[in-house]
Amino acid sequence: MESHKIVSQNEWTEARKALLAEERAFTHARDALVAKRQALPWVKVDKTYTFETPQGPRTLAQLFGPRSQLLIYHFMLGPEWEEGCPGCSFLSDHVDGALTHLEHHDVTYVAVSRAPLAKIEAFKKRMGWRFPWVSSHGSDFNFDYHVSFSEADKARGKAIYNYAEQDYMSDELPGVSAFYRDKAGNVYHTYSTYARGAEMLIGTYAMLELTAKGRNEKKDMREWMRHHDRYENAPAQSSCCGHEKS
Repeated sequence: MESHKIVSQNEWTEARKALLAEERAFTHARDALVAKRQALPWVKVDKTYTFETPQGPRTLAQLFGPRSQLLIYHFMLGPEWEEGCPGCSFLSDHVDGALTHLEHHDVTYVAVSRAPLAKIEAFKKRMGWRFPWVSSHGSDFNFDYHVSFSEADKARGKAIYNYAEQDYMSDELPGVSAFYRDKAGNVYHTYSTYARGAEMLIGTYAMLELTAKGRNEKKDMREWMRHHDRYENAPAQSSCCGHEKS
């Protein structure tokens, strides 16, 4: 950073205006991409999925509550794991403040993990989060939406993730899935994104990218990010999220 180019205010303004033109083009391109996302066809969910919640068993349709849209974050916390994935935790630190706004815009947000509910509740309490978080333990849900992987996948060293066969990375990986429920109660899968696709939920990255050093990562978040209660007493942890893969 010490060798960065230093210019006059006028030169800086001209360079900034040139970049602004590109930023505006990027914004319009993003708007067009979002429109294409929302125009995707839907798939009716005919399979019954049951989740364990603090209020008892709930189906996928019941997770919507009074709203017609459901956003699920596939949080990496497997049945045998001692704590949640640091990368998923980093993302989840951004959720609680958005809940009221989402709920008043007809969207219910729920995190889903394959760990038993008791383990989820304990980690949620440790992290101080409020968002709904339920267990898909004993359900095919995580496997059907390609965020959990079998022993057979592990044995062959390959798994389907992010719409392609990849080298096996972990028994759990992150993602976001969106669903719609019509007035008749039918549920439709409208969208899923994986790996770096979930970065759009991480406000810290958007803020960092406004600064001189930006993300300041050689590869990905694993270089510096930790559970928020461990910044002072532990080295940077090895995240299992695979966010570096696009």
